Amino acid sequence: MADGTVEGIYTAPDSGEPMDHVETVEAVAGRGLRGDRYFREQGLYDRREDLPEATDVTLVEAEALEAAIRDENTAMQPRQTRRNILTRGVPLNHLVDREFRVGETTLVGVRLCEPCSYMESLAETDGAVSALVHRGGLNANVVDSGTITVGDSIEY
Repeated sequence: MADGTVEGIYTAPDSGEPMDHVETVEAVAGRGLRGDRYFREQGLYDRREDLPEATDVTLVEAEALEAAIRDENTAMQPRQTRRNILTRGVPLNHLVDREFRVGETTLVGVRLCEPCSYMESLAETDGAVSALVHRGGLNANVVDSGTITVGDSIEY
């Protein structure tokens, strides 16, 4: 088993609202992160029938944001990605269909979280989609409830 870390946690109360940085959050099985739009069923994926089913939590690698600067000259703050958890040292693309621990919580990877034009429009960053293609993160569901705190270990 390998370890990574939680570098940041971000939630938004409603679809399209700015993401707020929080130090700790409660992850609730089958619901998501307390205080986030998807916990309240107010996210984009909850509102549109033509999109895949919503998931509880989204994650993105800090290394992906560093690669976006290096490879595409596109700088983004973690909150601009619209993802909930910023990780370091975790190959998220490899966690589809796998359970992993984040702090006190168990998550299961559902599908890759490819970037979209909606994310790019909210980020107000030209080139955000192309900079994050195939490294946009992971959609996951909460299997076991618990607390996630910045600095927590991620075991996969």
